[in-house]
Amino acid sequence: MHTSHTTSALTPKSAVRHAAHGALLTLLLCTPALSQTTNLPPIAKTADLSGPRFGLTLLTDGLVKKLEERDIKVGPQISQFGWQFEKQFYTKDSGVAMVTEWVALVGGLEQSVVLPSVSWMVGVRTRDGAEFGIGPNITPAGTALVLATGMTFRAGALNIPVNVAVVPSKAGTRVTLLSGFSLRRR
Repeated sequence: MHTSHTTSALTPKSAVRHAAHGALLTLLLCTPALSQTTNLPPIAKTADLSGPRFGLTLLTDGLVKKLEERDIKVGPQISQFGWQFEKQFYTKDSGVAMVTEWVALVGGLEQSVVLPSVSWMVGVRTRDGAEFGIGPNITPAGTALVLATGMTFRAGALNIPVNVAVVPSKAGTRVTLLSGFSLRRR
């Protein structure tokens, strides 16, 4: 059995035809992607609203006992001092801003104890200053989820937040009242 092998040469005419078919196929496949770019949201602006925080935390009996098991002796109320690292994302036309913040606190100093606490919050703030956030919290008492709400009052460039945070956990619930101040920075 004899087979013949023929070579097909790419002529300039067939090369142009292949290139035209490839360009047409590319355009047909890209058309749906082109139509998706018209619905993009406006570009968000950011503001740095970081600043000092101070307040008071109320501990349930279960939390006081849990801390005592770790050789940390405190009463049911502890002071809080720290810093909130906050970034706000907003647009000119929207009445709602998205907020992300890290809150690092040291509690119990008035009782000669250092109780560190770190929370990462994600939330929203209205144009009038009402806010709500949620996120993880880590302390010597363990990890938990923190829920916070509050109001930020504005006086010129000065922001004065007043927030209440509730941290339910297996050992008990913590309730914290925090305030402080920040100056708007970009």
